[in-house]
Amino acid sequence: MELKCQVAVIGAGHAGIEAALAAARMGLDTVLFTINLDAVGNMPCNPSIGGSAKGHLVFEIDALGGEMGYAADRATIQSRTLNLGKGAAVHSKRVQADRAEYKRIMKATLEAEPNLRLIQAEIVEILTEGKSRHVSGLRTHLGEVWSCSRAIIASGTFLESQIFVGDKVYSAGPDGMMPARGLSASLRSLGLTLQRFKTGTPARVHKRSIDLSRLEVQGGEEEPVSYSVRSGEMKAEDVNKALCHVVYTNSETHRIINENMSRSAMYSGNIIGEGPRYCPSIETKLVRFADKPRHQLFVEPCGLDTEEMYIQGFSTSMPTDVQYAMLRSLDGFENAEIMRYAYAIEYDCVDPTEMYPTLEMKKVRGLYGAGQFNGTSGYEEAAAQGLVAGINAALAELGREPMILPRSSSYIGTLIDDLVTKGTREPYRVMTSRSEYRLLLRQDNADERLTEIGHRVGLIDEKRYGEYRKKMDEVAREIDRLERTVVAPTEEVCALLSELGSTPITTGAKLAELLRRPEISYKALGAIDKERPELSAAVAGTVEVRVKYAGYIKRELAEVEKHRRLESRKIPEDISYSSITGLRLEAVEKLERIRPENIGQASRISGVSPADISVLLIYLAGR
Repeated sequence: MELKCQVAVIGAGHAGIEAALAAARMGLDTVLFTINLDAVGNMPCNPSIGGSAKGHLVFEIDALGGEMGYAADRATIQSRTLNLGKGAAVHSKRVQADRAEYKRIMKATLEAEPNLRLIQAEIVEILTEGKSRHVSGLRTHLGEVWSCSRAIIASGTFLESQIFVGDKVYSAGPDGMMPARGLSASLRSLGLTLQRFKTGTPARVHKRSIDLSRLEVQGGEEEPVSYSVRSGEMKAEDVNKALCHVVYTNSETHRIINENMSRSAMYSGNIIGEGPRYCPSIETKLVRFADKPRHQLFVEPCGLDTEEMYIQGFSTSMPTDVQYAMLRSLDGFENAEIMRYAYAIEYDCVDPTEMYPTLEMKKVRGLYGAGQFNGTSGYEEAAAQGLVAGINAALAELGREPMILPRSSSYIGTLIDDLVTKGTREPYRVMTSRSEYRLLLRQDNADERLTEIGHRVGLIDEKRYGEYRKKMDEVAREIDRLERTVVAPTEEVCALLSELGSTPITTGAKLAELLRRPEISYKALGAIDKERPELSAAVAGTVEVRVKYAGYIKRELAEVEKHRRLESRKIPEDISYSSITGLRLEAVEKLERIRPENIGQASRISGVSPADISVLLIYLAGR
């Protein structure tokens, strides 16, 4: 049998799944390799999808034609939208998913894809050919050689991974699986710079051992919105099948942790990898926020058919006896039974500045990276990168132009630009504060921003594209109607406005003008809007945000246009920065290493000043 394919994907976590499905659905013969077929789509940490900014990524993945949102909708056991008390830009959907069901759905989806083969094998070497070091194949741990012209590394936290529990250190991947040995050495031999990062996970506790009656109850939302347009509209009773709970650490918890700090792998000197700033261990929280009397923890089910409960916010690398003492100091946890111990995991990842915005490696053509291999944290960041890597690998193989998402288009574009332009020295997490275009990058308009691109690359079919165009037409018609429809200052209208805490009108007012008042929602306005058409929740939500924030959106669009001019100023690939008179030495060093594709990207490199950009513009004008 001839072992060959066009695109090979290494790792079947969230990044690898999206990469493999994208390449296969674009018509490429694709093989997805995984160390363990039973761990496809595994959630080694909390089985949740979304959250602040992460939810935006899931909507964007779906708009481009990815799979995560659709699978998450089908596996949801509780749905919530975070930050509803704030502006629309930061509203973020988060679901608690059934861990086993999510894995089952994703594995079945991969197995059913015609152009995709799913194979259990560990990849230990990347093979290349020619002076440009173009990918030519892969070698497995069994000695098989698979020829391919594009390869995507989505290795998660498996590369030379080590587990830490107190002073116990051993080689293993997450959830007790085998680590990936050998591939790191192969990558270094190809000239790639690897980093060492760390992450961790809390203990899982048996539900029967927790007195949930003493904990705060956290239920699901009444009007859930689906991640995927393929899922249709959701009903609360269909998705809110489980309750989550809230508990807090206390002075006794903090005493136990502080007295045993030297026994934590994080503070004993055993761990050299850099940990996540925005999802720290409980030990790190006590060190950084020593003045806080308590920390909030979330008690969340791992699924409907299991008794495992996940204690979000209680990640630790303490020894097992300390883990028991910590847990049993919490209210309602006095008899806690640990089913899986908490641990920290250390692993290799690449320096992301060694990639182009397509996620192709600069030193090895045809080799792409995605997910935690690129230095990120989180399932959603991984899936987003996997989708981009899979699309670009397929486009390159087909001889088509690459897909590069600008920062103004998406959080996916922001995430990738941050990685390849600025790099990261700790596990990177997407946040709404990382984008300068937050009001444009809302979760309700992800389809408006990205469906055209998904259709163009071949992941959005004609039927779905037609439905998207219909939605956009409905939005435009409704906004136009609101801008044209005038209501008189009748007794009914003034009574409703007073009831909503708004000033009654004395002359006729357009519906759009009333909707722009902060205290009035589109739904509430329906009481005096007699001609309102029947609209889906998705259409109504987009209409409301676009009307309410029209002035702010206009200003942000003007900023986008200004920065687009910088993005359009391309920098030649063969440019020698050291030969440009006037550039500072630091700027030369950073520009030579990162090799930005345009002036906009160059301006975002740390260490490159506005004066350096001016020198560069003058130089380019004279070429």
